Amino acid sequence: MIWETVMGLEVHAELSTKSKIFCGCSTDFGGKPNSHVCPVCSGLPGVLPKLNRAVAEYAMKAGIALNCTITRNCKLDRKNYFYPDLPKAYQVSQLYAPICLDGRLEIETDEGKKTIGIREIHIEEDAGKLIHNPKSGSTHIDFNRCGVPLIEIVSLPDFRSGNQVIAYLEKLRETLLYLGVCDCKMQEGSLRVDVNLSVRQAGGELGVRTEMKNLNSFKAIARAIEYERERQIELLKSGGEVVQETRRWNDDKGVSYGMRSKENAQDYRYFPEPDLLPIFIDNEWLEKICKSMPEPAHKKRERYVHEYGLTEGEASILTTHKNISDLFEEVCKKSGEPKETANLILGDIMRMMNNTATLPENLKIDGRKLAVLISLVLEKKINRNAYKEVVEAVFTNNAEPADYITEKGLIMVSDDSVTTGAVNTVLADASNTGAITDYRAGKAKALGFLMGQVMKKLGGAGNPEMVKSALEEALK
Repeated sequence: MIWETVMGLEVHAELSTKSKIFCGCSTDFGGKPNSHVCPVCSGLPGVLPKLNRAVAEYAMKAGIALNCTITRNCKLDRKNYFYPDLPKAYQVSQLYAPICLDGRLEIETDEGKKTIGIREIHIEEDAGKLIHNPKSGSTHIDFNRCGVPLIEIVSLPDFRSGNQVIAYLEKLRETLLYLGVCDCKMQEGSLRVDVNLSVRQAGGELGVRTEMKNLNSFKAIARAIEYERERQIELLKSGGEVVQETRRWNDDKGVSYGMRSKENAQDYRYFPEPDLLPIFIDNEWLEKICKSMPEPAHKKRERYVHEYGLTEGEASILTTHKNISDLFEEVCKKSGEPKETANLILGDIMRMMNNTATLPENLKIDGRKLAVLISLVLEKKINRNAYKEVVEAVFTNNAEPADYITEKGLIMVSDDSVTTGAVNTVLADASNTGAITDYRAGKAKALGFLMGQVMKKLGGAGNPEMVKSALEEALK
């Protein structure tokens, strides 16, 4: 018997607006608990919400990028349910007229290209956060996140494997990042995924689905999908029935467990939000949003290859995250050296990011300082070894290149007499006799050793070409 997995995703993306969806409270992550709260977002009686215009604009940008139809007359609805982190006992969302409909996103998989249908994108407000204390058994509530604007991107059940899901999420994250509408920091909860999954005999009717809530890493999503798929298959094989329910994934234990029965739309008793006017999107507003759309990642990749002469591989890596791409473009613009800039970022910068476990979204480095360093090394004012040292100082301590170079004495020595003197000193040193003999016997590696000794004499600031030339002349 061949089993087929059928999945659809609901992706919650927190929008990168400065203020919340219906009030002026900050959306900054990590503030003191309950410090970004006012009567509106805490749901006190008698308050009136006011829609943040940027929320609608960010949602439209996402919809345009995902090939959706923009709903010109959309409105907000109340989704009623009680939960401790939802102080109003209802959530403002969209059911009857979502802001974006009928989109699609093309992905690349091992099986080839596949188009994933997007049923809708709707606006809603986030809930607060429950903080559980395992020692005392108590639970505290932080309402800072309450009222932070979200878009929920709802796909069609077009996924048949975990690989397709991950490919879609990677492409979706890239799209949202380049639009600037979401920072997509899954570790901070700004991008969360619900997986609706069912299994069926190949070609048969759809099975009963379960929903795994709030998965916040690609690794967890892949593991959760595989576990839930196998759990449902084994249950059906043994004569059991899958129950429609919401399940929680425990990544530490690698298992999911039931939370509650899965509600349908009617269980939430939706009705039009009476305190907010409908949203009318006219031609002028929509045209303005279309004109403000930034260059997408795939277009950047093409431009980097044709305009800068980079390889497709180099362009692909430089556009894996918007922060990396932004750094490349800043340094490239200031230095005028795209190839050298690419080599620097793909080499030393990414090596140091890896060594310090720095995520692309957390990379902070002054592009101007890197551009200065590129100019200095290409103008042969410092050598490559000094260049690497100063790059590391900029990355680690935000050092000012000129000051660091002066302090460490790294200005390249290009004086013939000084270089010749250092060469003669090294060749006269009895401890180097073996290397001299080896070189004259045809062992080319010996020259590299002798060059290293001369560079040491010059404090690491010698001109490598000048040192090599002087050594070869002296060893004839």
